[in-house]
Amino acid sequence: MADPELVDVVVIGLGVGGEEVAGRLAEAGLTVVGVERDLVGGECPYWGCVPSKMMIRAANAIAEARRVEGLAGTAEVRPDWAPVAKRIREEATDTWDDTVAVRRFTGKGGRFVRGSARLDGPGRVRVGERVFQARHGIVLGTGTKPSVPPVDGLADTPYWTNRQAIEVEELPESLLVLGGGAIGLELAQVFARFGVRVTVVEALDRVLAVEEPEASEVAAAALRADGVEIHTGVQAQRVGHDGRGFTLYAAGGAEFTAERLLVVTGRRAHLDELGLDTVGVDAGRRYLTVDDRLHVTEGIWAVGDVTGEGAFTHVAMYQAGIVVADVLAHARRADGGPDPSGTANATGGASGATGVGGSAAAVPRADYRALPRVTFTDPEVGAVGLTESQARERGVNVQVGLARLPSSARGWIHKAGNEGFVKLVADADRGVLIGATSVGPAGGEVLSGLAVAVHAAVPIARLRQMIYAYPTFHRAIEDALRDMS
Repeated sequence: MADPELVDVVVIGLGVGGEEVAGRLAEAGLTVVGVERDLVGGECPYWGCVPSKMMIRAANAIAEARRVEGLAGTAEVRPDWAPVAKRIREEATDTWDDTVAVRRFTGKGGRFVRGSARLDGPGRVRVGERVFQARHGIVLGTGTKPSVPPVDGLADTPYWTNRQAIEVEELPESLLVLGGGAIGLELAQVFARFGVRVTVVEALDRVLAVEEPEASEVAAAALRADGVEIHTGVQAQRVGHDGRGFTLYAAGGAEFTAERLLVVTGRRAHLDELGLDTVGVDAGRRYLTVDDRLHVTEGIWAVGDVTGEGAFTHVAMYQAGIVVADVLAHARRADGGPDPSGTANATGGASGATGVGGSAAAVPRADYRALPRVTFTDPEVGAVGLTESQARERGVNVQVGLARLPSSARGWIHKAGNEGFVKLVADADRGVLIGATSVGPAGGEVLSGLAVAVHAAVPIARLRQMIYAYPTFHRAIEDALRDMS
């Protein structure tokens, strides 16, 4: 057995959150070992946020060209997937090579180890035959993997997950999408706009079921306008593949066929291979349970999707800031002096002249009340905080205001592709917003001001006194406030 090598921190999993933590701790002067078995950077830059938004940008350009008629003349559109695949391959992913990302980390002073890591008792991490003993702690950022439903026959077929959908070089003639959440709808719309015959099958009674019902209605109508078939309330029972295509057999006798099957029914954390039992942590959970400083247990932190606080890059980066500050505070206390670099701060890592001084009281606590989320369909679905039904389930005295985007000045001017709305959810007793949804051509951007209002608990009376620029999409917020009165 190899003798343990003493280091300050080991980060297992260099996805968005893990890479941020490892890089900033290394910049702060700690000896950091970062372990990754796949690609440094994780799902987001290679199979998630970045390449999917490149696909969406291209598909939206096609849709906009088709909207020329009735606005500015005529246009002929001939979709071509080749430049999209080329851009993803060459600009986004370096053909799924993480050399640049590895150099980015090691350039900050970190030490990179490629392989599968396992906890091996308190403070110990094993990677193959190598063992590291962490003086100040271990950070888990191992992300999630697709959660594939136990549908009879599915496991024996060449179904797609988001990875195969992102990597595709030649589009199929038809695509069956199992799952009507954000990822499923985004990819369904993209492929439909490039000429693929797409069918979405969702077990729940509506797509985007975690969002407001009005958002589900707008999104479903938009996809149907692009030629997507949507079937909700459908329970998949069996999947068959005959070498040429897929057949999905549903409860009640319904059958759906397509050349390819994309399964996007959620994700679950990588926990079973981490050796959590060696540190007294239950590995049977769907996600790791953490406190408001991202502690899993003594000396172990978690960051990113593995915490179950939303599979969003912005959550991982937010959590990374807290973990960095807390690890540096821990290191200061353990060493009996200032933090190793003298430059720790909660929001930006090493920062030169200012710092938190390593005080535990200065470490921020995670607060997800105003967690923003965006589904990048066309129109975009942006949301923050609680939905109306969530608020009512919590016993809140709810007040709601809604403004339809086509009825606003900017929506009317925009004309083609102006579907959407702004919905506000308020706590009437406190007089503040606790949730909001912005659906429209710039739904995610309009969400910014609403997120500030929810996060800062800005009084509704103050929001009504604001000046909203005319004519903008965000001016619909004023209309929704008026509807609330």
